Amino acid sequence: MKNSIIEERIPWKSRIWISLADSSVAMLQTIVGGGALTYYFTRVRGLEPNLAGLVWLLFGIWNAINDPLFGFISDRTKSNLGRRRPYIRYGAPILTLGFIFLWLDLPASQGMMFSQMLIGLFVYDILYTAIATSIYIMPYEMAVSNKARSSIFIWKIIFMIFPNVLPFVIAAIQPGPGDDPSAYRLLLIGMATVLGLIVFLSTYFYEEKVFAQQDEQFPFLKSLKESFLNFAFVIFLVVSFTVIYIQTSLMQGVAYYFDEIMATPLPLYIGLAIGIVFGIVFWIRRRDPWGVKTCVRVWLAAFAAGCLIMLVGGKLLLPAAIGFFLIGVGFAGGMYLIPIMNGDVIDYDEQRTGLRREGMYAGINSLVTKPA
Repeated sequence: MKNSIIEERIPWKSRIWISLADSSVAMLQTIVGGGALTYYFTRVRGLEPNLAGLVWLLFGIWNAINDPLFGFISDRTKSNLGRRRPYIRYGAPILTLGFIFLWLDLPASQGMMFSQMLIGLFVYDILYTAIATSIYIMPYEMAVSNKARSSIFIWKIIFMIFPNVLPFVIAAIQPGPGDDPSAYRLLLIGMATVLGLIVFLSTYFYEEKVFAQQDEQFPFLKSLKESFLNFAFVIFLVVSFTVIYIQTSLMQGVAYYFDEIMATPLPLYIGLAIGIVFGIVFWIRRRDPWGVKTCVRVWLAAFAAGCLIMLVGGKLLLPAAIGFFLIGVGFAGGMYLIPIMNGDVIDYDEQRTGLRREGMYAGINSLVTKPA
């Protein structure tokens, strides 16, 4: 058994296609959740901001419960395709249609625009939750060992470049008040069609372990309770939330930082990029010799050191470049090690309960980290 785990391999096509699907869904969500949709409805189409705010309030109430609820449902799913792939394959066309519906040029009355935004968001997000949660879980369904799982996470990090760059592209091409949004709408609809097709086709290139379908799952409330009784998971949630919050705050604050120091950002961005590349290689090489726990401690220490250097010497170019480098190392650690850490938590839960409950854990993690 030991040798079979050590020698476990995931085919290249499986790693690439699951990562492509992950990146495709993230690109759609970047547009919907990143402000472009609200800007389009309020500034381009003329929806009253208070009505847009009401849409997001109603949507937020539903969004607070749908993640763990779907995780619970997916854990109990049994089909010939597995527990996760049916949602990805058959949900992709509906996700695409929900996204397209948000951008249709329907009659521009306040009531119609309010209804369009609300209904479109609900349809889109139900399928987004189902698909994104299933894709997030798939590496743990596809592989048993951390080595095999990490070979998937590396590709996911690479393909995450696209959703990270997309906001800058959208900001450059989105129409302003009074501009004709027709070309913009067609571009987004075409992009959604291609991305939805990628997500759909991806399900033909990877498989999940079928033994987990035989598990009889806990009822919802007991499953929720057992998740929080797993102390390793509670620690994971604290680390995951903190890191995502800090990384998001840093990325959003970079523009203000450059305005404050009045320096060219290029050397610092280079330092950040080098840190990320170095970090990915470093953590891959250190994962087995050090173990995941030690890697997490060192990664958090490097990230904290980079932030401290920025606080003390951030107005000087050399200390700032070093700080950005260490932050890049920490950023790579978070992208690579947090999913592996999550896999260890899920594996430990299986030892405790005898059940594979990736869906419930993914749903709770998504719920807790959303405010970050």
